[in-house]
Amino acid sequence: MAKAVIKNHFKLNIPGRSQNEAFARTAVAAFASQLDPTVEEINDIKAAVSEAVTNCIVHAYADTIGNIEIVARILEFPERTTDSDSPWLYIRIRDKGCGIADIVQAKTPLFTTCAEGERAGLGFAVMENFMDKLHVRSKPDCGTTITMQKRLQLK
Repeated sequence: MAKAVIKNHFKLNIPGRSQNEAFARTAVAAFASQLDPTVEEINDIKAAVSEAVTNCIVHAYADTIGNIEIVARILEFPERTTDSDSPWLYIRIRDKGCGIADIVQAKTPLFTTCAEGERAGLGFAVMENFMDKLHVRSKPDCGTTITMQKRLQLK
C-alpha cells in the first residue's frame, strides 16, 4: 500500500458556537480550493463539514461551549500514477464532549438524541453521501473524532 505524503495542512480551533459553523465550512472549502475542485466537490465538502461541526455544537456540547478542532490535509500518493489516484482531501473534526455511546445507532438515518428542535437525524448519512470515506471514533464522556476523506478529480 502506498504511503501518503502531506502536501499541505492546517489546524483550526474554534469554540462550539453556532455562528462558527459557517466559518468552519468556509475555511475548509477555501483550503481545498488550492486543488481547483469543481463547484460540486466544494459543495460536498461544505455540506459534510457543516454536518460534522453542527453535530459537535448540538450534541457534544449541548449545554456548554466546548472546543472544536479541525484539521485538513492535502494528501498525495507519489507511487501512484493514474488520474483515478488524484489528491485526497483529509478532514478531521474532533470534540471533547459527551461522546457517542452507540456509533452504529447514531449513524442510522433519522436517529437523533435531540429531544427538542428540528433535528432530522441525517448528519452522518449526509457526510457519508458527500465524502468518499468516513470514520467515526467516539467514547462516552471523552468526545468524538470524525475523519472524512474526499478524492478530488484532476481537471
